Amino acid sequence: MIGSLMYLTASRPDIMYPTCLLARYQVNPKESHLAAVKRIFRYLKAYPDTGLWYPRDNNFELVAFSDSDFGGCKIDGKSTSAGCQFLGNRLVTWQCKKQTCVATSTCEAEYIAASSCCSQVLWIQQQLRDYDFEFLTTPIYVDNSAALQITRNPVQHSKTKHIEIKYHFIRDCFEKRLIDVVKVHTDDQRADLFTKAFDKSRFDFLLLVNGIKVKQE
Repeated sequence: MIGSLMYLTASRPDIMYPTCLLARYQVNPKESHLAAVKRIFRYLKAYPDTGLWYPRDNNFELVAFSDSDFGGCKIDGKSTSAGCQFLGNRLVTWQCKKQTCVATSTCEAEYIAASSCCSQVLWIQQQLRDYDFEFLTTPIYVDNSAALQITRNPVQHSKTKHIEIKYHFIRDCFEKRLIDVVKVHTDDQRADLFTKAFDKSRFDFLLLVNGIKVKQE
């Protein structure tokens, strides 16, 4: 059941977060996990025509959103990184993955998530370069001011020594002007859809801004 849902996340990003969350318990599943999986199937049955719809007339600007919860996993205290990339208003790629290390602050969790998002942005830039599209200084929208300051200001190295070096390459990409980090208000953070659960009104809003909607007849 989890395998079929993971396959479906390629076209239904609205179930990405709960599916990835339940996939962590495949080794030793409980009845509660089975009930949650069945709930996802009931949601899919109720909204069979919901999916990604790409408008024909739109701009072709590459932008990205990065977000993270802090200590979202109650078992090991690890956070979840999430990112989504857009061409104009078209959602083209999205990620949801539990971080490999325990973040000691919201700043560190957001910084690690932004670094993962940066990797995806560089991959998209390289793919589009084959089609003669050159995207430099691609904005990555982050809702944590401290994470932005760490990326922009290498002077704060003494405060970030505990963060693994592999995550600092986003600072190098920023200095090379391959990407830019931009502050976005939490209410407008589109990557929230892939980090946590919401009430219906917030969930519907996130579906709308990410271009996930019911098929128009």
